[in-house]
Amino acid sequence: MDDSATNGTTSGADEQMTTATTAPRTHRGAKVLAVLAAIAGTVVALDVITKTLVVALITPGEPVRIIGDTVTLRLVRNSGAAFSMATGYTWVLTLIALAVVAVIIRYAGRLRSGWWILGLGLVLGGALGNLIDRIFRAPGPLRGHVVDFVSVGWWPVFNVADSAVVCGAVLLVILSLLGYDHDGTRSGWAARNDPDPDDQPAEGDHRDTGAGSDTETNKNTETNKNTETNTDTETNTDTETNTDTETGRNADA
Repeated sequence: MDDSATNGTTSGADEQMTTATTAPRTHRGAKVLAVLAAIAGTVVALDVITKTLVVALITPGEPVRIIGDTVTLRLVRNSGAAFSMATGYTWVLTLIALAVVAVIIRYAGRLRSGWWILGLGLVLGGALGNLIDRIFRAPGPLRGHVVDFVSVGWWPVFNVADSAVVCGAVLLVILSLLGYDHDGTRSGWAARNDPDPDDQPAEGDHRDTGAGSDTETNKNTETNKNTETNTDTETNTDTETNTDTETGRNADA
């Protein structure tokens, strides 16, 4: 056979196998990105809508009381990070937010855990929400002040984006401590108390295994019976042959 034809056939088979392996991964990665984008988009939409309403309806210095002085809505322009931290480093925080968004999107295809997707989606949406303020609000691009408006007791004033970032980060920390990994595997506490369902044999598998064992047992029993029957037959044949031989010898004598 021509070597070039053989090599061509082998290369074609390898390409088909590679394509068959890559296609499910690509589809799964696209699905994860879609879910992640949906979660982040919901957070961004809520954040932008609430900030727009607050800027339009609330006057700075005139808080709206929800529960006395404990829970109020007040318009605050924040040049720092979440909860008014790192004030005065707006451009640095903007670059950090851009890096966080890029990293999450870059490694989103590796996610296999729904809870990790939820947590990172919240963090991504919160980062994008505040990033929009830093880019498009006064005093200018990369230096814009974030709109905060929720005040609860002694807690610093925050917004929807801040809440999403904190909730997502807390969720990711809890998942890591319990042993729920981003790729869907489980270790530590999760592996001991909540094993991966994919590692557990299905109910039908147990039945199939039992049927297979019974079949093998029957086969072994039949084989042993056939062997014993053949052995007995051979023994009887040898005995008859020896008897006939001895009888002939006695007759000759």
